[in-house]
Parts: sequence; structure tokens; C-alpha cells
Amino acid sequence: MLIQLLMNHPEAGTEILRRTPTWVWGLLASLLLLGAIQLRTRHIGLRRAAAPAMGLTAFSLISLVGDLAAGPWLAPGLLVWLAAGALVLAWRGPRALPTGTARDPATGLFTLPGSALPLLTIAAIFLLKYGVGVELSMQPGLRLDPLFALSMAAGYGALTGLFSARPVALWLMAGRRT
Repeated sequence: MLIQLLMNHPEAGTEILRRTPTWVWGLLASLLLLGAIQLRTRHIGLRRAAAPAMGLTAFSLISLVGDLAAGPWLAPGLLVWLAAGALVLAWRGPRALPTGTARDPATGLFTLPGSALPLLTIAAIFLLKYGVGVELSMQPGLRLDPLFALSMAAGYGALTGLFSARPVALWLMAGRRT
């Protein structure tokens, strides 16, 4: 409905943006900053590399639970979220580390080349949550629609798996003997 509304009445976009709470823009700015930091090569430990993935996994899961708690699709949605995340993680995991990633065994720090993928994934998670929020505010009954609920869960899960692949690959790299 949101896409159709914006295509037929582009002026509605201004009203949607105007009604968006101010804190949402602060959250967006923070998330984009987090993604921008990952554009440059860094020397970081495993915990620091995993922290953004853990935070965005929590954001994704809390978003899903909040969006589906009032309907019958929460339990199936959680299963779809988990399955989509695991599938994408298994698919992306072997290719998650950019060329040039290395680990210094003496310090335990990783040299992690910059990448735009984390920034794009963070933006996608935010846009999915924002779009779902707008849709549900316009049509609260969508929580009862299995296609909407399970598609949303799959989207959150897939993006979580994609964002989590790099720290998991670093963890596996740390476990290998060098």
C-alpha cells in the first residue's frame, strides 16, 4: 500500500516524513555513522567487530517482536526469521571477509579492509523497519496477514544473517591456527 500511495500521490511522502518522530532521524544518523565507520580499513578485536552485528540482530529481533506481538504470526515469524538468518549466514559466511583481511596472532587484532556492504545492510534494515512501521500505522490489520508477517520476518532475518556473516567469519578465522 505504501508504494502504491507514493506512486499515485507523491505528496504523501512529505506528510509521512513530517509525521515521523524526531528520534527516528537521530537513530538513522547513528546507524549511518556506524556504517560509515566500516568504510575504512580498521584494526580491531573480535568483540569490537561483533558488537554492531549483535546490536543490529537485537534491533531486528525487537522490531519483529514489536511488529507481530499483537497478532497470531509471532511464533511462525520467529521461526522464519531464524531460518532466513541461518540460510543467509551459511550462504554469505564463506565470502564474508574482503580480500586483505588478516589476523595478527601476537595482538589478536584483525586488519579489516573497509567495505560498503555493512553500510548498505544497515540502511536496508532501517528502511525495512521504517516501511513496516508506516504500513502498520496505516493498516494495523496487516499483522494478521500471513504473507505480510512472514515476508517481514524473512526480510529481517535475511538482513541479520547478512550483517552477522563478517563477525562469524572473523571468529572462525581466529579459531584457525595461523
